[in-house]
Amino acid sequence: VQLQASGGGLVQPGGSLRLSCAASGLTLDDLVIGWFRQAPGKEREGVSCISSSDGSTYYVNSVKGRFTISRDNASNTVALQMNSLKPEDTAVYYCAAAIERLCPPHFYSSWGQGTQVTVSS
Repeated sequence: VQLQASGGGLVQPGGSLRLSCAASGLTLDDLVIGWFRQAPGKEREGVSCISSSDGSTYYVNSVKGRFTISRDNASNTVALQMNSLKPEDTAVYYCAAAIERLCPPHFYSSWGQGTQVTVSS
């Protein structure tokens, strides 16, 4: 499956962005989809994921209550709605897919290119 992340940009602290992960080759509804981010000089961090079996979700503590992951089966996309953004959310964000049922999965087999999110005044 090929994935493409989009929706990044420059936003002021407190603002919102909506990232989208689009897929070709497979139906995203059958896959666990995860969002990751990597800031300069830091390791890649798992931000959120959504299960394929029951729609259950996972969020890293630092984004709980601010970010929401969701599926749009009609468009075969998974969105990450990011509200109340902070400067520390600045990073390149990636989406990934795993042919598993529950999140977090054991192994992500497909990765999209990143989209830059910059939170700055």
